[in-house]
Amino acid sequence: MLGALLLACRVDGAARARAPRLGRALAVGTRAPAALAAAGARSRALASDAPAAAAAGARAPAARKRVLSGVQPTGMLHLGNYLGAIRQWVDLQDTYDNYFCVVDLHAITMPHSPRELTEATYRTAALYLACGIDPARSRVFVQSHVHAHAELAWLLNCITPMGWVEKMIQFKEKAVKQGESVGVGLFDYPVLMAADILLYQAELVPVGEDQRQHLELARDIVRRFHDTFCTKKSKRRPVFREPEALILKEAARIMSLQDGTAKMSKSAESELSRIQLLDPPSAIVRKVKRCKTDAIVGLTYADPLRPEATNLINIYQAVSGVTHDAVMLEVGGMSWGDFKPRLADAIIAHLEPIQRRYVELAAEPEYVRTVLADGALAASAVADQTLGWAKDAMGIVQPDAMPVLTVMPELRAELQPKAKIEA
Repeated sequence: MLGALLLACRVDGAARARAPRLGRALAVGTRAPAALAAAGARSRALASDAPAAAAAGARAPAARKRVLSGVQPTGMLHLGNYLGAIRQWVDLQDTYDNYFCVVDLHAITMPHSPRELTEATYRTAALYLACGIDPARSRVFVQSHVHAHAELAWLLNCITPMGWVEKMIQFKEKAVKQGESVGVGLFDYPVLMAADILLYQAELVPVGEDQRQHLELARDIVRRFHDTFCTKKSKRRPVFREPEALILKEAARIMSLQDGTAKMSKSAESELSRIQLLDPPSAIVRKVKRCKTDAIVGLTYADPLRPEATNLINIYQAVSGVTHDAVMLEVGGMSWGDFKPRLADAIIAHLEPIQRRYVELAAEPEYVRTVLADGALAASAVADQTLGWAKDAMGIVQPDAMPVLTVMPELRAELQPKAKIEA
Protein backbone atom coordinates (compact mmCIF):
# COMPACT_ATOMS: atom_id res chain seq x y z
CA MET A 1 0.00 0.00 0.00
CA LEU A 2 0.81 2.20 1.86
CA GLY A 3 4.00 3.13 0.76
CA ALA A 4 2.00 6.04 1.90
CA LEU A 5 -1.69 6.28 2.49
CA LEU A 6 -3.27 9.61 3.32
CA LEU A 7 -6.88 10.02 4.32
CA ALA A 8 -8.76 13.24 4.91
CA CYS A 9 -12.17 13.21 6.53
CA ARG A 10 -14.36 15.47 8.58
CA VAL A 11 -14.22 15.08 12.31
CA ASP A 12 -17.69 14.51 13.70
CA GLY A 13 -17.37 16.18 17.07
CA ALA A 14 -20.56 14.64 18.45
CA ALA A 15 -19.51 11.16 17.40
CA ARG A 16 -16.08 11.55 18.97
CA ALA A 17 -17.65 12.66 22.23
CA ARG A 18 -19.61 9.40 22.29
CA ALA A 19 -16.51 7.24 21.85
CA PRO A 20 -16.89 3.58 22.89
CA ARG A 21 -15.08 1.86 25.72
CA LEU A 22 -11.41 1.49 24.84
CA GLY A 23 -10.40 -1.48 26.97
CA ARG A 24 -8.62 -3.17 24.11
CA ALA A 25 -6.53 -0.11 23.34
CA LEU A 26 -5.49 0.14 26.97
CA ALA A 27 -3.62 -3.13 26.49
CA VAL A 28 -0.83 -1.23 24.77
CA GLY A 29 0.00 0.18 28.17
CA THR A 30 -0.83 3.78 28.94
CA ARG A 31 -3.20 5.88 30.93
CA ALA A 32 -6.09 7.24 28.88
CA PRO A 33 -6.21 10.95 28.09
CA ALA A 34 -8.92 12.63 30.14
CA ALA A 35 -11.32 13.06 27.24
CA LEU A 36 -11.10 9.37 26.30
CA ALA A 37 -11.09 8.01 29.84
CA ALA A 38 -14.49 9.63 30.38
CA ALA A 39 -16.02 7.80 27.44
CA GLY A 40 -18.54 5.14 28.45
CA ALA A 41 -19.51 1.86 26.85
CA ARG A 42 -21.35 2.00 23.56
CA SER A 43 -25.11 1.88 24.03
CA ARG A 44 -27.59 0.21 21.72
CA ALA A 45 -28.88 3.64 20.76
CA LEU A 46 -25.41 4.54 19.50
CA ALA A 47 -25.35 1.47 17.29
CA SER A 48 -28.60 2.45 15.61
CA ASP A 49 -28.15 6.21 15.48
CA ALA A 50 -24.41 6.61 14.88
CA PRO A 51 -24.42 5.62 11.21
CA ALA A 52 -26.62 8.63 10.63
CA ALA A 53 -23.92 10.79 12.17
CA ALA A 54 -21.40 9.29 9.78
CA ALA A 55 -23.60 9.94 6.78
CA ALA A 56 -24.48 13.46 7.90
CA GLY A 57 -21.01 14.42 9.11
CA ALA A 58 -20.46 16.65 6.10
CA ARG A 59 -23.21 18.93 7.45
CA ALA A 60 -21.49 19.50 10.79
CA PRO A 61 -20.63 23.17 11.29
CA ALA A 62 -16.98 24.18 11.48
CA ALA A 63 -15.97 20.59 10.77
CA ARG A 64 -12.26 19.95 10.70
CA LYS A 65 -10.78 17.46 8.28
CA ARG A 66 -8.90 14.46 9.60
CA VAL A 67 -5.71 13.18 8.00
CA LEU A 68 -4.53 9.59 8.36
CA SER A 69 -1.36 8.38 6.70
CA GLY A 70 1.16 5.60 7.09
CA VAL A 71 4.33 4.00 5.80
CA GLN A 72 5.30 0.33 5.92
CA PRO A 73 8.10 -0.57 8.35
CA THR A 74 10.03 -2.50 5.72
CA GLY A 75 13.67 -1.57 5.51
CA MET A 76 14.95 1.90 6.32
CA LEU A 77 13.04 5.06 5.47
CA HIS A 78 14.83 6.92 2.72
CA LEU A 79 14.97 10.38 1.20
CA GLY A 80 12.07 9.60 -1.14
CA ASN A 81 9.78 8.62 1.78
CA TYR A 82 10.70 11.80 3.60
CA LEU A 83 10.51 14.35 0.79
CA GLY A 84 7.53 12.73 -0.93
CA ALA A 85 5.37 12.06 2.13
CA ILE A 86 6.58 12.64 5.69
CA ARG A 87 7.69 16.24 5.18
CA GLN A 88 4.21 17.00 3.84
CA TRP A 89 2.66 15.46 6.94
CA VAL A 90 4.68 17.85 9.08
CA ASP A 91 3.30 20.80 7.09
CA LEU A 92 -0.28 19.53 7.51
CA GLN A 93 -0.22 19.45 11.30
CA ASP A 94 -1.65 22.91 11.88
CA THR A 95 -4.44 22.43 9.34
CA TYR A 96 -5.90 19.00 10.05
CA ASP A 97 -6.70 16.55 12.84
CA ASN A 98 -3.77 14.18 12.24
CA TYR A 99 -3.35 10.41 12.67
CA PHE A 100 -0.05 8.94 11.47
CA CYS A 101 0.48 5.19 11.73
CA VAL A 102 3.17 2.61 11.08
CA VAL A 103 1.34 0.09 8.88
CA ASP A 104 2.91 -3.13 10.13
CA LEU A 105 -0.03 -5.31 9.04
CA HIS A 106 0.76 -4.41 5.44
CA ALA A 107 4.45 -5.11 5.96
CA ILE A 108 3.85 -8.79 6.78
CA THR A 109 2.21 -9.50 3.41
CA MET A 110 5.73 -10.14 2.09
CA PRO A 111 8.33 -12.53 3.59
CA HIS A 112 10.01 -10.84 6.54
CA SER A 113 12.23 -11.33 9.56
CA PRO A 114 10.27 -10.99 12.85
CA ARG A 115 13.23 -9.35 14.55
CA GLU A 116 13.75 -6.88 11.72
CA LEU A 117 10.03 -6.06 11.65
CA THR A 118 10.06 -5.24 15.37
CA GLU A 119 13.12 -3.02 15.01
CA ALA A 120 11.80 -1.34 11.86
CA THR A 121 8.42 -0.62 13.47
CA TYR A 122 9.92 1.28 16.38
CA ARG A 123 12.53 2.92 14.15
CA THR A 124 9.89 4.14 11.71
CA ALA A 125 7.78 5.60 14.52
CA ALA A 126 10.83 7.34 16.01
CA LEU A 127 11.72 8.75 12.60
CA TYR A 128 8.22 10.21 12.30
CA LEU A 129 8.93 12.12 15.50
CA ALA A 130 12.47 13.03 14.48
CA CYS A 131 11.21 14.43 11.17
CA GLY A 132 8.88 16.82 12.98
CA ILE A 133 5.63 14.98 13.73
CA ASP A 134 4.52 16.50 17.04
CA PRO A 135 2.52 14.22 19.40
CA ALA A 136 0.86 17.33 20.83
CA ARG A 137 -0.69 18.04 17.42
CA SER A 138 -0.80 14.57 15.85
CA ARG A 139 -1.51 11.02 16.96
CA VAL A 140 1.24 8.54 16.15
CA PHE A 141 0.50 4.82 16.50
CA VAL A 142 1.18 1.33 15.19
CA GLN A 143 -1.57 -0.02 12.93
CA SER A 144 -1.81 -3.40 14.67
CA HIS A 145 -2.33 -1.68 18.05
CA VAL A 146 -5.75 -0.58 16.78
CA HIS A 147 -7.53 -3.90 16.48
CA ALA A 148 -10.34 -2.45 14.41
CA HIS A 149 -8.13 -2.44 11.30
CA ALA A 150 -7.82 -6.23 11.22
CA GLU A 151 -11.41 -6.82 12.38
CA LEU A 152 -13.00 -4.61 9.77
CA ALA A 153 -10.75 -6.10 7.09
CA TRP A 154 -12.23 -9.54 7.89
CA LEU A 155 -15.79 -8.23 7.77
CA LEU A 156 -15.12 -6.62 4.41
CA ASN A 157 -13.44 -9.80 3.16
CA CYS A 158 -16.70 -11.61 3.67
CA ILE A 159 -18.60 -9.34 1.27
CA THR A 160 -15.87 -8.62 -1.32
CA PRO A 161 -15.98 -10.83 -4.45
CA MET A 162 -12.65 -12.48 -5.29
CA GLY A 163 -12.97 -11.24 -8.85
CA TRP A 164 -12.63 -7.66 -7.67
CA VAL A 165 -9.37 -8.37 -5.85
CA GLU A 166 -7.98 -10.47 -8.70
CA LYS A 167 -7.96 -7.33 -10.86
CA MET A 168 -5.49 -5.52 -8.61
CA ILE A 169 -2.37 -4.85 -10.66
CA GLN A 170 0.06 -4.51 -7.75
CA PHE A 171 -0.68 -8.05 -6.56
CA LYS A 172 0.17 -9.42 -9.99
CA GLU A 173 3.44 -7.49 -10.07
CA LYS A 174 4.58 -8.46 -6.56
CA ALA A 175 3.41 -12.06 -6.85
CA VAL A 176 5.84 -12.62 -9.70
CA LYS A 177 8.74 -12.18 -7.25
CA GLN A 178 7.36 -14.78 -4.80
CA GLY A 179 6.11 -17.38 -7.25
CA GLU A 180 4.09 -20.23 -5.75
CA SER A 181 4.98 -19.15 -2.19
CA VAL A 182 2.91 -15.97 -2.47
CA GLY A 183 0.61 -15.58 0.54
CA VAL A 184 -3.10 -14.85 0.76
CA GLY A 185 -2.25 -11.65 2.64
CA LEU A 186 -0.58 -10.13 -0.41
CA PHE A 187 -3.62 -11.00 -2.51
CA ASP A 188 -5.97 -9.58 0.10
CA TYR A 189 -4.13 -6.47 1.28
CA PRO A 190 -6.25 -4.08 -0.85
CA VAL A 191 -9.20 -5.06 1.35
CA LEU A 192 -7.14 -4.21 4.44
CA MET A 193 -6.35 -0.90 2.81
CA ALA A 194 -10.07 -0.32 2.28
CA ALA A 195 -10.62 -1.02 5.99
CA ASP A 196 -7.89 1.50 6.87
CA ILE A 197 -9.68 4.12 4.79
CA LEU A 198 -13.25 3.40 5.85
CA LEU A 199 -12.58 3.16 9.59
CA TYR A 200 -11.92 6.89 9.74
CA GLN A 201 -14.96 7.97 7.68
CA ALA A 202 -12.76 9.42 4.94
CA GLU A 203 -14.22 11.95 2.55
CA LEU A 204 -11.00 12.48 0.62
CA VAL A 205 -8.09 10.13 0.01
CA PRO A 206 -4.92 11.60 -1.51
CA VAL A 207 -3.35 8.72 -3.43
CA GLY A 208 -0.74 8.28 -6.11
CA GLU A 209 -1.54 6.76 -9.46
CA ASP A 210 -0.32 3.36 -8.26
CA GLN A 211 -2.96 3.38 -5.49
CA ARG A 212 -5.93 4.81 -7.39
CA GLN A 213 -7.17 1.31 -8.26
CA HIS A 214 -7.27 0.46 -4.56
CA LEU A 215 -9.34 3.55 -3.82
CA GLU A 216 -11.86 2.46 -6.44
CA LEU A 217 -12.04 -0.93 -4.74
CA ALA A 218 -12.82 0.79 -1.43
CA ARG A 219 -15.63 2.73 -3.10
CA ASP A 220 -17.04 -0.48 -4.60
CA ILE A 221 -16.92 -2.18 -1.20
CA VAL A 222 -18.84 0.71 0.40
CA ARG A 223 -21.62 0.40 -2.19
CA ARG A 224 -21.83 -3.36 -1.82
CA PHE A 225 -21.95 -3.13 1.98
CA HIS A 226 -24.73 -0.56 1.93
CA ASP A 227 -26.70 -2.40 -0.77
CA THR A 228 -26.50 -5.55 1.34
CA PHE A 229 -26.97 -4.34 4.92
CA CYS A 230 -28.26 -0.75 4.84
CA THR A 231 -31.37 -1.01 2.67
CA LYS A 232 -34.66 0.74 3.27
CA LYS A 233 -36.10 -2.57 4.39
CA SER A 234 -33.45 -2.90 7.11
CA LYS A 235 -34.10 0.71 8.24
CA ARG A 236 -30.37 1.20 8.75
CA ARG A 237 -28.49 4.32 7.75
CA PRO A 238 -25.21 4.08 5.76
CA VAL A 239 -22.20 3.07 7.85
CA PHE A 240 -19.34 4.37 5.69
CA ARG A 241 -18.62 7.41 3.61
CA GLU A 242 -17.72 6.79 -0.01
CA PRO A 243 -14.24 8.32 -0.36
CA GLU A 244 -13.08 10.49 -3.22
CA ALA A 245 -9.55 10.98 -4.55
CA LEU A 246 -7.80 14.16 -3.48
CA ILE A 247 -5.08 15.72 -5.60
CA LEU A 248 -2.45 17.39 -3.45
CA LYS A 249 0.22 19.80 -4.54
CA GLU A 250 2.95 17.96 -6.36
CA ALA A 251 5.58 16.63 -4.01
CA ALA A 252 9.21 16.04 -4.84
CA ARG A 253 9.40 12.82 -6.84
CA ILE A 254 12.66 11.23 -5.84
CA MET A 255 14.10 8.61 -8.15
CA SER A 256 16.79 5.97 -7.74
CA LEU A 257 20.39 7.15 -7.67
CA GLN A 258 21.21 4.30 -10.05
CA ASP A 259 18.28 4.72 -12.45
CA GLY A 260 16.63 8.08 -12.98
CA THR A 261 13.53 6.41 -14.43
CA ALA A 262 12.73 4.26 -11.34
CA LYS A 263 11.44 5.50 -7.98
CA MET A 264 13.77 5.39 -5.01
CA SER A 265 12.75 2.21 -3.20
CA LYS A 266 13.48 0.43 0.07
CA SER A 267 13.28 -2.91 -1.73
CA ALA A 268 15.82 -2.13 -4.47
CA GLU A 269 18.67 -4.62 -4.38
CA SER A 270 21.49 -2.07 -4.25
CA GLU A 271 21.77 0.28 -1.29
CA LEU A 272 23.60 2.66 -3.61
CA SER A 273 20.20 3.41 -5.16
CA ARG A 274 18.90 5.31 -2.13
CA ILE A 275 19.87 7.78 0.59
CA GLN A 276 18.55 6.41 3.88
CA LEU A 277 17.51 8.91 6.54
CA LEU A 278 19.99 7.43 9.02
CA ASP A 279 22.90 7.09 6.61
CA PRO A 280 26.04 8.64 8.19
CA PRO A 281 27.61 11.55 6.28
CA SER A 282 30.38 9.34 4.90
CA ALA A 283 27.82 6.96 3.36
CA ILE A 284 25.91 9.87 1.81
CA VAL A 285 29.11 11.23 0.24
CA ARG A 286 29.95 7.77 -1.13
CA LYS A 287 26.47 7.18 -2.58
CA VAL A 288 26.26 10.59 -4.24
CA LYS A 289 29.77 10.21 -5.64
CA ARG A 290 28.84 6.85 -7.19
CA CYS A 291 25.34 7.81 -8.41
CA LYS A 292 24.62 7.39 -12.10
CA THR A 293 25.21 10.43 -14.33
CA ASP A 294 26.02 11.06 -17.99
CA ALA A 295 28.89 12.46 -20.03
CA ILE A 296 27.11 15.66 -21.09
CA VAL A 297 28.71 18.93 -19.94
CA GLY A 298 26.48 21.17 -17.79
CA LEU A 299 23.26 20.38 -15.92
CA THR A 300 19.82 20.54 -17.49
CA TYR A 301 16.35 19.93 -16.08
CA ALA A 302 13.33 18.05 -17.47
CA ASP A 303 15.30 16.69 -20.39
CA PRO A 304 13.79 13.24 -21.14
CA LEU A 305 17.20 12.10 -22.32
CA ARG A 306 18.79 13.05 -18.97
CA PRO A 307 16.55 11.60 -16.20
CA GLU A 308 19.43 11.35 -13.72
CA ALA A 309 20.22 15.07 -14.09
CA THR A 310 16.57 15.94 -13.45
CA ASN A 311 16.46 13.69 -10.37
CA LEU A 312 19.61 15.07 -8.75
CA ILE A 313 18.50 18.66 -9.36
CA ASN A 314 15.12 17.79 -7.78
CA ILE A 315 16.89 16.43 -4.71
CA TYR A 316 19.12 19.48 -4.43
CA GLN A 317 16.19 21.84 -4.71
CA ALA A 318 14.18 19.90 -2.12
CA VAL A 319 16.90 19.81 0.52
CA SER A 320 18.26 23.31 -0.09
CA GLY A 321 14.84 24.99 0.03
CA VAL A 322 15.47 27.40 -2.84
CA THR A 323 13.44 27.90 -6.01
CA HIS A 324 14.05 25.96 -9.19
CA ASP A 325 15.26 29.08 -10.99
CA ALA A 326 17.72 29.85 -8.21
CA VAL A 327 19.04 26.29 -8.31
CA MET A 328 19.63 26.39 -12.05
CA LEU A 329 21.31 29.77 -11.77
CA GLU A 330 23.61 28.36 -9.08
CA VAL A 331 24.51 24.95 -10.53
CA GLY A 332 23.39 24.92 -14.17
CA GLY A 333 26.89 25.53 -15.51
CA MET A 334 28.64 23.07 -13.20
CA SER A 335 30.27 19.78 -14.12
CA TRP A 336 29.23 16.62 -12.30
CA GLY A 337 32.53 16.69 -10.45
CA ASP A 338 31.68 20.11 -9.00
CA PHE A 339 27.97 19.45 -8.38
CA LYS A 340 28.12 16.10 -6.58
CA PRO A 341 30.06 17.35 -3.51
CA ARG A 342 27.67 20.31 -3.21
CA LEU A 343 24.67 17.96 -3.42
CA ALA A 344 26.12 15.63 -0.78
CA ASP A 345 26.80 18.57 1.56
CA ALA A 346 23.22 19.84 1.13
CA ILE A 347 21.73 16.43 1.91
CA ILE A 348 23.95 15.99 4.97
CA ALA A 349 23.04 19.44 6.31
CA HIS A 350 19.31 18.79 5.78
CA LEU A 351 19.32 15.39 7.48
CA GLU A 352 21.57 16.31 10.41
CA PRO A 353 18.78 17.70 12.68
CA ILE A 354 16.63 14.63 11.96
CA GLN A 355 19.50 12.27 12.76
CA ARG A 356 20.40 14.11 15.96
CA ARG A 357 16.77 13.98 17.16
CA TYR A 358 16.59 10.27 16.32
CA VAL A 359 19.69 9.60 18.43
CA GLU A 360 18.02 11.45 21.32
CA LEU A 361 14.84 9.39 20.92
CA ALA A 362 16.84 6.16 20.86
CA ALA A 363 17.89 7.05 24.41
CA GLU A 364 14.23 7.68 25.42
CA PRO A 365 12.39 4.41 24.61
CA GLU A 366 9.77 5.02 27.31
CA TYR A 367 8.81 8.30 25.67
CA VAL A 368 8.39 6.61 22.29
CA ARG A 369 6.32 3.82 23.88
CA THR A 370 4.05 6.35 25.57
CA VAL A 371 3.55 8.31 22.36
CA LEU A 372 2.54 5.14 20.50
CA ALA A 373 0.24 3.96 23.30
CA ASP A 374 -1.57 7.29 23.58
CA GLY A 375 -1.81 7.50 19.80
CA ALA A 376 -3.36 4.02 19.59
CA LEU A 377 -5.88 4.93 22.27
CA ALA A 378 -6.94 8.08 20.42
CA ALA A 379 -7.15 6.25 17.09
CA SER A 380 -9.23 3.48 18.66
CA ALA A 381 -11.79 6.05 19.81
CA VAL A 382 -12.54 6.75 16.15
CA ALA A 383 -11.95 3.33 14.60
CA ASP A 384 -13.83 1.27 17.21
CA GLN A 385 -16.89 3.41 16.72
CA THR A 386 -17.02 2.74 12.99
CA LEU A 387 -16.34 -0.96 13.58
CA GLY A 388 -19.27 -1.08 16.00
CA TRP A 389 -21.59 0.41 13.40
CA ALA A 390 -20.44 -2.12 10.80
CA LYS A 391 -20.90 -5.05 13.16
CA ASP A 392 -24.37 -3.91 14.15
CA ALA A 393 -25.39 -3.54 10.50
CA MET A 394 -24.18 -7.09 9.79
CA GLY A 395 -25.97 -8.52 12.83
CA ILE A 396 -22.84 -9.38 14.79
CA VAL A 397 -23.51 -9.49 18.53
CA GLN A 398 -21.90 -6.69 20.53
CA PRO A 399 -20.44 -7.59 23.95
CA ASP A 400 -22.47 -4.91 25.76
CA ALA A 401 -25.76 -5.62 23.95
CA MET A 402 -28.82 -7.11 25.64
CA PRO A 403 -29.41 -10.64 24.26
CA VAL A 404 -32.55 -11.08 22.16
CA LEU A 405 -33.93 -14.61 22.49
CA THR A 406 -37.07 -15.72 20.68
CA VAL A 407 -39.27 -18.73 21.44
CA MET A 408 -41.56 -20.31 18.85
CA PRO A 409 -45.20 -20.08 19.92
CA GLU A 410 -45.65 -23.81 19.28
CA LEU A 411 -42.79 -24.68 21.64
CA ARG A 412 -44.09 -22.33 24.31
CA ALA A 413 -47.61 -23.78 24.02
CA GLU A 414 -46.50 -27.40 24.19
CA LEU A 415 -44.34 -26.78 27.25
CA GLN A 416 -47.24 -25.25 29.22
CA PRO A 417 -48.47 -27.49 32.08
CA LYS A 418 -51.44 -29.55 30.97
CA ALA A 419 -54.74 -28.89 32.78
CA LYS A 420 -55.84 -31.65 35.13
CA ILE A 421 -58.85 -33.64 33.89
CA GLU A 422 -61.63 -33.65 36.49
CA ALA A 423 -62.97 -37.02 37.53
